[in-house]
Amino acid sequence: MYPNYVKVVEVGPRDGLQNEKSIIPLQTKITLIEQLAAAGCKYIESGSFVSPKWVPQMADSDQVFKHITRQPEVHYSALTPNLEGLRAALSSSVDEIAVFASASESFSQKNINCSIQQSLVRFQPLLDMARAHHLPVRGYVSCVLGCPYEGNISPSKVTTVCKSLLDMGCYEISLGDTIGVGTPNKTAKLLNKISEEIDLKQIAVHFHDTYGQALANVLMALQQGVAVVDSAVSGLGGCPYAQGASGNLATEDLVYMLNGMAINTGIDLHKLTQAGLSIMRALNKPTQSKVALALKNQ
Repeated sequence: MYPNYVKVVEVGPRDGLQNEKSIIPLQTKITLIEQLAAAGCKYIESGSFVSPKWVPQMADSDQVFKHITRQPEVHYSALTPNLEGLRAALSSSVDEIAVFASASESFSQKNINCSIQQSLVRFQPLLDMARAHHLPVRGYVSCVLGCPYEGNISPSKVTTVCKSLLDMGCYEISLGDTIGVGTPNKTAKLLNKISEEIDLKQIAVHFHDTYGQALANVLMALQQGVAVVDSAVSGLGGCPYAQGASGNLATEDLVYMLNGMAINTGIDLHKLTQAGLSIMRALNKPTQSKVALALKNQ
């Protein structure tokens, strides 16, 4: 039984753009976010309040939030790894924040220079402050279906991290297949394990398309009862710590599949495709969306 509606979380402006080598002009980011909102995207990850030393592409996130023309029904979120980032997010009037943990010890050390448990301890005061400001917090868990350093990750380990984040105050957990090695069977096995202890209504999925498995994995997740999917317009993104890890699942491809299944997203595929082609022209890159290529050539 498939859901009637899928919440699509558009991560292109943050997760998709953060690893671009050339600094993207502020207006280009603003235009992308406003085009995505105009296309009907209701959840847009619009920036990240991290050290510009580590992620220079996100250094102007405060200006992004200041200058975008906000639509009242759209949730504009930001990644905030620490209290300093949260204070900046509060000053920028974000609608929601996200924190980022890993299911892999090695990846946690390489990515944020601390253990999984240390990262969770660091997040607690951040979640406490967010709660005091009535700000929803979303949790990301990376490497849920495989790690570039450790290989396969135990579903039990993923479940433990998810439970910790929920207990700390996150309202939703996004499961990230960071290097895109997941397959439908692995996805089903993970979700079956998680569902023993967590209501899948609190779970989202976030697949990279490295091996072309993202849509198949989404379909399996929908069959398991998940109704929240992260994606990036034009398949933007990738993992800088995983060699060969290509971008996120393209939002255009996701929406096309859901449309074909009579599952509502509220997103206009034509306007979405135009937004994707526009940002790829600005980046001087070809789109990674098969749907966008097909529609472009019609």
